[in-house]
Amino acid sequence: MNNTEIFNKALEVIPGGVNSPVRAFLSVGGNPRFIEKASGAYMWDIEGKKYIDYVGSWGPAILGHAHPEVIKAVSESIKKGLSFGTPTKGEVDLAKILVSRIPSIDKIRLVNSGTEATMTAIRLARGYTKKNKIVKFEGCYHGHSDSLLVKAGSGLLTLGNPSSSGVPESFVNDTITLQYNNSSIVEEAFYKYGTDIACIIVEPIAGNMNMIKPKKEFLESLRFITTKYHSLLIFDEVMTGFRVGPQGAQGIFNISPDITTLAKVIGGGMPIGAIGGKKEIMKHLSPEGTVYQAGTLSGNPVAVAAGIKTLELIDEKDFYINLSNKTKKLTEGLQKIAKSMNLKVTSDYQGGLFGLYFCEKIPTSFEEASKCNHEMFKQFFNSMLNKGVYLSPSPFEAGFVSSAHTDEIIEQTLSIAEDSFKEIN
Repeated sequence: MNNTEIFNKALEVIPGGVNSPVRAFLSVGGNPRFIEKASGAYMWDIEGKKYIDYVGSWGPAILGHAHPEVIKAVSESIKKGLSFGTPTKGEVDLAKILVSRIPSIDKIRLVNSGTEATMTAIRLARGYTKKNKIVKFEGCYHGHSDSLLVKAGSGLLTLGNPSSSGVPESFVNDTITLQYNNSSIVEEAFYKYGTDIACIIVEPIAGNMNMIKPKKEFLESLRFITTKYHSLLIFDEVMTGFRVGPQGAQGIFNISPDITTLAKVIGGGMPIGAIGGKKEIMKHLSPEGTVYQAGTLSGNPVAVAAGIKTLELIDEKDFYINLSNKTKKLTEGLQKIAKSMNLKVTSDYQGGLFGLYFCEKIPTSFEEASKCNHEMFKQFFNSMLNKGVYLSPSPFEAGFVSSAHTDEIIEQTLSIAEDSFKEIN
């Protein structure tokens, strides 16, 4: 059975044929590839075609796929049982590692996904501050809970509009969506609504409008204004946590949020999420406090085992230096090739996260990212895919490099990219 045949069968029983929308390839055309196995920097689809992978399960595969030591840890855990619905020592061990590595976190609660973590963070912020409104930024994705599926309104300070059917107006009315990297508009929003703003939630490095770095003063202004108005600052580090550096983005920019959400890398490829913060805030979570949160599979022992082993391995000396050098080699190489052909292509990176933009300047907001040449990206994506390189199937998604991507693999990628650029030049 080939990819087209199985996709047609999937369409009969799964909405859109996929279990997460970006997998449907709607932004790039064609049919999705159904992956059968993966190892290191490679994936193989059901037709046996091999790909160099720069999606990495959307971030968790920082060590590459199926790392032997992670597989061993998972195998040993599975032998003891898949799930207990009780506390386990592994949960405590993972929590201790996370608390020890991220200075802004005193206590942490394990959940099942990034969406669950951000949803809980919003509820906790509201419960702690006794305020209702939240501030988010256009282009930042924080999962699919109702309060966070809101796009910007027609004016800079208007309340937003639902970006999904099924989101009630009552949720929209309490969500203010602003432009990323725009400090002055944040100040205006707090001047207008500040007494009822519970929190700001932000990706400190955005990864869902392609990779967009914050201006230095932007994150600093968020920390200042939330403190001034007795609101909370939430860093959504689901994507950036342990992906861009040993303390996430907050370690790079030296800013301490009140609440941090994590997922992806901390589970080593297994489903997991986490919410952490200062003791005085975290004590408001049930059963200690009145902000309710629960999960049957929270702290799943198999996911915890994979996470602990992954975090142990990425703690090795020079891990992030080596990872950053690999990503730099890839992004600078892509930009150099494109420039030699007079193509309007730029790139940027941080740690093992990178962005490739089909425009003259690196974007700083969703509005700028939207003006890139998405048709050219589509052509480049499909050419690379056909030649055996799997990139994120959307111009609004970041890319990921793992420690398994050797110099040889990156050089092979650049050689393929040169051919693909020629096809669209």
